[in-house]
Amino acid sequence: MLDLTYEAPKPKVISGAKEDWELVIGMEVHAQVASKAKLFSGASTTFGAEPNSNVAFIDAGMPGMLPVINEFCVEQAVRTGLGLKAEINLFSAFDRKNYFYPDLPQGYQISQLYHPIVGEGEVLVDMAPGVARLVRIERIHIEQDAGKSIHDMDPHMSFVDLNRTGVALMEIVSRPDIRGPEEAAAYVVKLRQILRYLGTCDGNMQNGNLRADVNVSVCRPGQYEKYQATQDFAHLGTRCEIKNMNSMRFIQQAIDVEARRQIAILEDGGSVDQETRLFDPDKGETRSMRSKEEAHDYRYFPCPDLLPLEIEQDWVDGIAKTLPELPDEKKARFVSDFGLTEYDASVLTAEAEAAAFFEDVATGRDGKLAANWVINELFGRLKKEDHDITNSPVSAAQLGGIIDLISKGDISGKIAKDLFEIVYTEGGDPAEIVESRGMKQVTDTGAIEKVVDEIIEANPSQVEKAKINPKLAGWFVGQVMKATGGKANPKAVNEIVAKKLG
Repeated sequence: MLDLTYEAPKPKVISGAKEDWELVIGMEVHAQVASKAKLFSGASTTFGAEPNSNVAFIDAGMPGMLPVINEFCVEQAVRTGLGLKAEINLFSAFDRKNYFYPDLPQGYQISQLYHPIVGEGEVLVDMAPGVARLVRIERIHIEQDAGKSIHDMDPHMSFVDLNRTGVALMEIVSRPDIRGPEEAAAYVVKLRQILRYLGTCDGNMQNGNLRADVNVSVCRPGQYEKYQATQDFAHLGTRCEIKNMNSMRFIQQAIDVEARRQIAILEDGGSVDQETRLFDPDKGETRSMRSKEEAHDYRYFPCPDLLPLEIEQDWVDGIAKTLPELPDEKKARFVSDFGLTEYDASVLTAEAEAAAFFEDVATGRDGKLAANWVINELFGRLKKEDHDITNSPVSAAQLGGIIDLISKGDISGKIAKDLFEIVYTEGGDPAEIVESRGMKQVTDTGAIEKVVDEIIEANPSQVEKAKINPKLAGWFVGQVMKATGGKANPKAVNEIVAKKLG
């Protein structure tokens, strides 16, 4: 359990022309399972292959072809459920969801409606230090993806690429617990972070490996609390689903646009139709895609080609033992073990690789000093040059070496920044660079005192001013640091200057 204490953020209130309204949002996130093979075939899932080159007979809907379950995809779904503190269903089953689309060769999608593999779980969505929203997960089911229709290669024809067909997806369905656009984006960020820690989805939104359908409705203040008390959806407004969102910025924009559209309809005396809509970021509007189908519209029925999926508790327990330390637990440990602020711990645990790098640097050293160097110096430089921690020119050992030299008093903070620049651009061992280039800090008080005496003797008028205004002693400190090339120990310089000036 986390040692950190959170309060829930306030719901987003939108002022209409006549009344105030509150947002209610639920999310259906489709996460591509990190697997080399598809859900029911051995075809490759490699992204960017030649169109229609990663297609098995079953993916193409060839007659007589039967699906064979990929056990690893099931394991990844269970692993995800465990990471979201969810109930794992030892019995689950596959259903056919029937609809026609050119990039769905079988004429149906194999999914799970009645008996999903994962039940209720939760995600803690960080909004600010000490502020978080607990979003309940309703279910996770596994299903096969459809292909891709391409409409912009020819003015008269459309093309179909079946490489994605049959790729395993986890559909992660939340309860309507999200209360604002920022929370919705933060929820997707947090979910993506957990999936990447678990290794069950790479979270690449550009490639479509993580995409969200956003259900948006509005209600009058106080209605949501009635829903919470009764779980009766009649207290909430009619929802519209915005499909296939793959950008945090667009998710926020789409929710705001759709909410205002619904509010305008309601305040004009109309009613909102339940439907599926698409967001057009160029026009800043959502437009109708199709009326929202209900389950019976898809003629769901148990897939006759697949037996129910029964798994053993021992198998689930074995997967649980391999789970890594997840972001919330890691953040809490960084706060308690290294004395970090919650904000710094959040930055350092955003990616598993960054967290591991920091821990290598901080172990056995001053945690706050290590965090400062990793976040401000290293992360800042990497971001500026569009690198990430996996291809950092400075290793954890090298950065730790710089911090060791600071802690021992061998170099000052200013020299450390010069040293960091050398290590970043040229490489090398920090201690050896300091020694070979004469960068070591002067700690000999006798030598420092001699420089102080020379500067005081050469500037009698400044001495008189400093005796009247002690703040001017900083001028002498600066002159000493300049005279010593920044190598004098700043603490010793300050003490000697103060003593000399009385």
